[in-house]
Amino acid sequence: MTRLGPILALTDFSAPARHAVDRAARLAHETGAALTVMHVLSGGALQELRQWLGSGHLMEQQLHDDARRQLAMLASELQTHRHVSASGVNGSGAVLDEVLREADAMDAGLLVLGARGAGFMRRLVLGSTSERLLRRTRRPLLVVRQTPHERYRRVLVALDFSPWSAHAISLARCVAPHAQLLLLSAYQVPFEEKLHFAGVDAATIEHYRRNARAEATQRVHALAAANGLKPSDWEPCIVEGEASQRIVEQEQERDCDLVVLGKHGQSATEELLLGSVSKHVLAEGSADVLVSTTREA
Repeated sequence: MTRLGPILALTDFSAPARHAVDRAARLAHETGAALTVMHVLSGGALQELRQWLGSGHLMEQQLHDDARRQLAMLASELQTHRHVSASGVNGSGAVLDEVLREADAMDAGLLVLGARGAGFMRRLVLGSTSERLLRRTRRPLLVVRQTPHERYRRVLVALDFSPWSAHAISLARCVAPHAQLLLLSAYQVPFEEKLHFAGVDAATIEHYRRNARAEATQRVHALAAANGLKPSDWEPCIVEGEASQRIVEQEQERDCDLVVLGKHGQSATEELLLGSVSKHVLAEGSADVLVSTTREA
């Protein structure tokens, strides 16, 4: 199994961000990955402060000092409670550029951030910064929604057999090496309503449905075999319907605490936080979401 590379957790010191850092620390402890916690003072906010108070004002230095102090306290807490040594990085400037620069410098294997937050974290997850981050990064991204109480137990891996979902299983095993995997594939009969309208008989449509299910089942089993999964490691979940709805339904019905998605779907224009599937999963689901950003050649 491929080992998880260094983890970069982003924080603005809000409660949701602390949950994300805690999850990152648990992953670091479980996998042996190095952990860095990063805070960024927004360049835009600093510029606004300078306009009000003038350049070089004591308040600006105090903001940097407060951030360093909070990072040091956070690292100490992680050492005490999670038995993990964490490095702290305090940046300032354009948030996206600072995050990407640090991720490149440490060759991060995983970026971790909260699903909600204040300041730059809110913009990262909900605004245009997150969209640009996902367009530009090739590093996996974990969005933490839940308060971590234990390691991941049950992981739903959504497979659409696109080039971006090919690495989802191996990524899930890196991040949750001891979890049971639920490999989900949602299938549909293409243009079923139009087929009915065109007068195609029900028996023929049912034949198409059985074929679609059989193909999805075969491809899921093939991916599991290609990733070296043992029968005790996973179970198939082949369901009919629209993918976004079925992912959320199965996540909740099967009590999954992590959902793994590809950055893109079958359409090259569909991206997490932009595409309808991912938007629905983040809006309606309750589990953490892990994005696989690697595209199979």
